[in-house]
Parts: sequence; structure tokens; C-alpha cells
Amino acid sequence: MTAPEWSTGETEVLTEAIGRAPSILNIQPWSLEMRGDEVLLHERADVALPYHDPLGRDRVISCGAAVANTELAIRVLGRHTAMSLLPDEGQPTLIARLTVTGPGEPSGRDRELFRAIPRRTSHRKPFAHRSVPDEVADRLVEDSAFAGVHADRLRGRAELTALADELTEAARIQQADRGYQRERALWTIRDEDSHRHGAGIARSALPETGGQLPWVGLVRPLTDLPDRETLIGLLESETVLLFSSEGDGRLDHVRTGIAMQRTWLAAVAAGLAAAVQTQPLHLPPIRDALTEKLDIDGCPQLLMRVGYPSGTVPPTPRRSATDLLGGTDTD
Repeated sequence: MTAPEWSTGETEVLTEAIGRAPSILNIQPWSLEMRGDEVLLHERADVALPYHDPLGRDRVISCGAAVANTELAIRVLGRHTAMSLLPDEGQPTLIARLTVTGPGEPSGRDRELFRAIPRRTSHRKPFAHRSVPDEVADRLVEDSAFAGVHADRLRGRAELTALADELTEAARIQQADRGYQRERALWTIRDEDSHRHGAGIARSALPETGGQLPWVGLVRPLTDLPDRETLIGLLESETVLLFSSEGDGRLDHVRTGIAMQRTWLAAVAAGLAAAVQTQPLHLPPIRDALTEKLDIDGCPQLLMRVGYPSGTVPPTPRRSATDLLGGTDTD
């Protein structure tokens, strides 16, 4: 087809969509290139977290989430696309090539999910005291299926006890890891009113105490962890999804990010909130134990907790459009 020119307005739509994708510690490890009928999404390998993400797995999952937002935005702009993941071995940082194949009217569901993009936030505090209906949770499990990635809903005393025990053990290990704690502190924003970096997590978005901490993740050295029964009770009050993939390579990680973000947007569109936890799964003994105890078919990649929001979440810093864009053709 004739290569389209991306208007300034369309470029703004795409950069806003990709900029609102979730990423580990909000590092936003991607850049966008728009060339003719192609939109290319690149991984920024210069943005690294050697303690939180030693293998770069979360960085690639984050890029997968950005792919999901970008593809959705292109459809809402009235264009069909063909998606190719990791399309060029000679360009290892090229995560996805989205090629416009022709005009197309977005569906009502496309528009609904697109409207959820700016409303999606990480709800790290307890949810409202209201259970997610089973039929809604079941639909989210259905939405998670993508190219070998799927989510299992964890429920019942045995499964949630196993999860609570492994999360607690992971938190204790990470509390004692000085490198991990230095890195967490580096990406935590304290001067929120004057901060202009565009990345990182606002300190006000993080729970302060064990009583506020539904999950024992992103813990500080002196965080008071909830006791076993408290944590089990918190998990029982929420909907917990464990995303797994068939393999554990880069392509699996990109696909996991796409599946995660599609599920997250579906949750937001249904009036829910969510938060994702990956750090415990970077500890091989924890990952192996969860795989065995929960009888997981595949490679566990991330945990997602879902529920009704209990309040607003502080706005998250975002990189500027200039920082996101590589080579781009606009009119």
C-alpha cells in the first residue's frame, strides 16, 4: 500500500499511548520509530536494572505492554496492522514492527480499551472491600490468552498459602539485598513536586507498612511485613492471576507483556484496578517453588492482583514525546 504520512496529531496519539504503558519501576525502556507504513518499537537496553531485572526479562515484558498499546492506538486511528515480533535478528533491540495494511474501522471494544489506557495505573495499596464477581474474573482469564501465554487464577487456601509463603521469603531476601535496595531507592521519587526526570515511582504511591502492603514487593529494609495469616487473608480478598508462558525466551517475554496489558486494560474497562509483581520470580528458588506448589504448566512470568479501587493513585511521571521518538515521518 502507499506509505502513509503520520500527522502531528496521530503522532501525539501514538506517543501518548506508548508512554502510558506499564514498566518495571516505571523506567519506560522503549523508543518509537514511525517510517512510512511502519511503526517500529525498540528496546532501550541502556535503561537497565541489574538487581531488580538481572536478565532483562522485565524490560522486554514492559516493551511487550508498549506494543499492545501502540497496536491498539493504530487501530483506533482507523488502520489495520500486521504485527511482527522480534522481526530482525540483525537488530536485537527491535521488539516489534507494526505494518499498516489498509484502512479499517475500529470496533467498539477497541475504543473501550483505548479509553482505558490513560486510566490504567498500578494500584499498590489494598483494594475496596468488594469481591470481583467470578464471571468478571473468568473473562479476564480468557482475555489473557495470547500466543502461548495464559493466566491461572490462584484461589483456595492451599494455593494462596503457598503464594503467601513464597512472597514472604522473597521479601526477606530482597530486604537484605543491599544492591536491590540501592536500586529501588534510586528509582523512587522523593521530590515529587519538582521532579522532572519523567521516570521512576513516586514515593507516595508506595505503601508504608505491612498493614497497607497487600503484597510483599518493593519492600524497604525496615518495612514491617504482614504475618502469614494476614497476608493469606489479603490475598483471599483479591483476585490473583499468575501469567505463564510456554517458554522463557525473549519472544515469550514480549508475548507476556502483550497479554498482561490486554488483560489489564480489560480490567480497567470493567471498572477494576490492578497491580503487577515480578520481582519474586527473579529468584530461582522462589520461581521453582511456585511452579511446583501451584502445579504451573509453563514458565511463571508475573503475578497480577485485581480488585475494585479504594481511591485514586498519584499520577506517574512519563518521558517526553521527544525522549520517546526516534526517526519519524510526520506532515
